[in-house]
Amino acid sequence: MIPILTAADMAQTDRQTIFGGVPIATLMENAGTAVATFIERQYPNAFSVLVICGKGNNGGDGLVAARALAINSSRQITVALLAKESDLKGPPADAFAKLLFEVPGMEVLTGPDALESLVLSSFDLIVDAVLGTGFKPPLRGIAVTLRDQLSTLEVPIVAVDLPSGWDADSTDQSSPDAFRASAVVTFTAPKLAHVFSHLTPESTFGPVVVADIGSPTSVIVSTTNLHWTGASKSIAEKPRDIHSNKGKFGHILLIGGSYGTAGAPSMSSLSALRAGAGLVTAAVPESILDLVAAVAPELMLAPLTQGPEGAVDLANLDRLEALTKKITVIAIGPGLSTKGDASEFARQVVARTTLPLVLDADGLNAFDVTRTHLLDGSRRTLVLTPHPGEFARLTGLTVKQVEADRLNLARDFATKHQLTLVLKGWRTLVAHPDGAVAVNTTGNPSMAKGGSGDILTGIVAAMLAQFPDRVAEAVEAAVYLHGLAGDFAAHAMDEHTVLATDTVAHLTDAFRYRTRDADGLTWIAGLHGPIL
Repeated sequence: MIPILTAADMAQTDRQTIFGGVPIATLMENAGTAVATFIERQYPNAFSVLVICGKGNNGGDGLVAARALAINSSRQITVALLAKESDLKGPPADAFAKLLFEVPGMEVLTGPDALESLVLSSFDLIVDAVLGTGFKPPLRGIAVTLRDQLSTLEVPIVAVDLPSGWDADSTDQSSPDAFRASAVVTFTAPKLAHVFSHLTPESTFGPVVVADIGSPTSVIVSTTNLHWTGASKSIAEKPRDIHSNKGKFGHILLIGGSYGTAGAPSMSSLSALRAGAGLVTAAVPESILDLVAAVAPELMLAPLTQGPEGAVDLANLDRLEALTKKITVIAIGPGLSTKGDASEFARQVVARTTLPLVLDADGLNAFDVTRTHLLDGSRRTLVLTPHPGEFARLTGLTVKQVEADRLNLARDFATKHQLTLVLKGWRTLVAHPDGAVAVNTTGNPSMAKGGSGDILTGIVAAMLAQFPDRVAEAVEAAVYLHGLAGDFAAHAMDEHTVLATDTVAHLTDAFRYRTRDADGLTWIAGLHGPIL
């Protein structure tokens, strides 16, 4: 698990690390070296690099990064220290002295006017090491002028720890008053702003990476009880046992569909197969059976009787025991409809079965605010995957109210009903019965199309089928993998042209991807490799 910290949490982590015997100078050396490593990997063609440093510890990290880049590569490094040398104290002063001693030929400019003689647009890359996690808005003085200058440039900017001017505790999607950033290298653990904010409106894939700089895991504690979904992907990275068979990876019963909505259960079934489930049976109305069968020859089918409006009828409840025999996970809702008996059928399935169950789409619409007391996850695994509109109906709120307080509402609902709630949207939240919430950082606007939720339902069911004893990790991994596949699809295609089924085609990329790279950097957002 990778916790998400506040600025105060990070300060406490640093204090405990130093108290435990790791000098602050060592932390700074490790941090600056990590920044240099990231730049060497991500920007191999950036020959001229400007490192802009403040006088605090963030500036000290930048000074170490500048020295490491100069020593380990043939790049031309320029340092602009926005303070007098005499203003530096402690480790930043030591880092500056070491820079001058080990790289005597480097161009180093100091003082508030250090940038006046430079043409910022002439550099291939700029490193922002002005202000760090301890900063509280607003920006003042020279930092405001510099922010405005940088906003007009097309030069990539790598931020050390945080883009200067960002509030580390912000959960706002954007911070227009902060420095522009193309990438961020932070340390120890992500902060709230790293997972909730977006670097720039036009940069979907700007990377945010976390470097381990020496803090013991035992002292990294989040007071918000938030963590990152990506760490749970590790459960899907272990090779399968050589003696595996399909029975070891679960049998999913996908119940959904109605006349005119064959696509939804088809996509859910396909994604469940692709995400590793051993067996998938789609239980759909007879009128769409042939359409769903065409999605994949590996898919098994169970025809359901239907009413005059093309939706499942209650007569199918007589077959529920037979349908669920030898089933590992039930997923109900995609394309189910709310016509005729469909909603009552969904409610009865939820009431009568004690199998792990994933509820989505019209399965959720069967439970408005007057019926949510029927959603009890205390006696079995229950996972809900609503978008804001569906969650608004479950809570009796407006979508605007839901979006204004997503975190607290999701956590309260999950703990009250003892279930796992996946609240979809920008930074999908996975709220657990114990009050813990995971924040997802994969996914992009290309996924704002019909069918995306159906794909996610199948992936969630597949991960639960494979890891029934690790529910929290299974759901988090599913959400992360779904968004990651969408990221790969958008990289390969274009955000406008990606279809929901294209994410299924890129699930292989998502499963093979490792969040921690060969340099020891954990990629919280963005993808490995040079920025496209």
